[in-house]
Amino acid sequence: MQRFSAFALVKHALSGHQHWQPQWRDATPKPAYDAVIVGGGGHGLGAAYYLAKEHGLRNIAVLEKGWIGGGNTGRNTTIIRSNYLFDESAALYDHALKLWEGLSQDINYNVMFSQRGVLMLAHNVHDEQSFKRHIHANRLNGVDNEWLTPAQAKEFCPPLNISGNMRHPVLGAALQRRAGTARHDAVAWGYARAADALGVDIIQNCEVTAIHRDAFGHVTGVTTSRGEIATRKIGVSAAGNSSVVMGMAGLRMPLESFPLQALVSEPIKPIFPCVVMSNTIHAYMSQSDKGELVIGAGTDAYTSYTQRGALHISAHTLEAICELFPDFRRMRMLRNWGGIVDVTPDRSPIIAKTPVPGLYVNCGWGTGGFKATPGAAHLFAWTIARGEPHTINAPFNLERFARGMLIDEAAAAAVAH
Repeated sequence: MQRFSAFALVKHALSGHQHWQPQWRDATPKPAYDAVIVGGGGHGLGAAYYLAKEHGLRNIAVLEKGWIGGGNTGRNTTIIRSNYLFDESAALYDHALKLWEGLSQDINYNVMFSQRGVLMLAHNVHDEQSFKRHIHANRLNGVDNEWLTPAQAKEFCPPLNISGNMRHPVLGAALQRRAGTARHDAVAWGYARAADALGVDIIQNCEVTAIHRDAFGHVTGVTTSRGEIATRKIGVSAAGNSSVVMGMAGLRMPLESFPLQALVSEPIKPIFPCVVMSNTIHAYMSQSDKGELVIGAGTDAYTSYTQRGALHISAHTLEAICELFPDFRRMRMLRNWGGIVDVTPDRSPIIAKTPVPGLYVNCGWGTGGFKATPGAAHLFAWTIARGEPHTINAPFNLERFARGMLIDEAAAAAVAH
């Protein structure tokens, strides 16, 4: 792999940047692989990378029905945090956050991870009590989180409106300083490049249309739009389409898929220093490196596999943003989009082997998939390679829904779903 560095940049500048190598090979499918990952987003590419790097599997294929980064990885609002309530969730998301902190160095690719802090606003007594409960629970788990008064929240984020004449006045906020954002495209490209360098075949425009099983129920391979591929291990990391792919193996998943909308403004000079989230009025915002205000909304109320949403959801979100940040009322929105989020009954993910031998699944992340990318990929690779879960993802199994061992994180998601 061609390494990126300041020296390499100067060297290639002298030749007019004409000799950079492609970031990854345009691989042609082979007849058979030791493992196949279905889904070329951050989770799938990351799992392939860790399988090759840490578990010695090199004959791996990542199958993506579209293009790398064209799914939820390229359609989210890039927020990273680990301030979840329950012990199991805090361990999972903080594992991811710790990996985020060294990811650029690990894969030799700048993912633009910025620990600018995430501010979660409280607008009523219930919010205040809930967030303080989160803070105490987080501290017991070694996760940073602190309570700010309205004046302290305003000092941390100067554009914030803390006047008392709002529909939902700001009564305080929970702040995780280690949290922040990263560049979503760079995460996908960085993992793709690093996995390719270890021999992983990344195959785009390759839709899986069937999963095959032998007489004993073990997976034997997949049918794709580019031919048949044999394998004894399949890892499905297909986000909102996970239930469709798993249905090909005869499994009905406890998932519902909803559109989740986001939008960005025209670019402006740096003015917004952090991420601000409001659970009560279902809006959250940060500023991108290009200067755009990146705004997220709640999920639409209907299930769908489309990458779009209803206009009234965006309108409701912008009303809230204009009230929270009146300085931005005259700004124009450039574009909006939707992603497909897969939601479990307890709003926590599934990272597990399935009842089908050789079939593994990483799904159910709802609105929290991007923030967990390196941690989810790392744990999914462990589970696929060893045939058993890591201690961190062991609670996030399929059996919990039958046993009633739910991890109900609906309140921690900070958006309505």
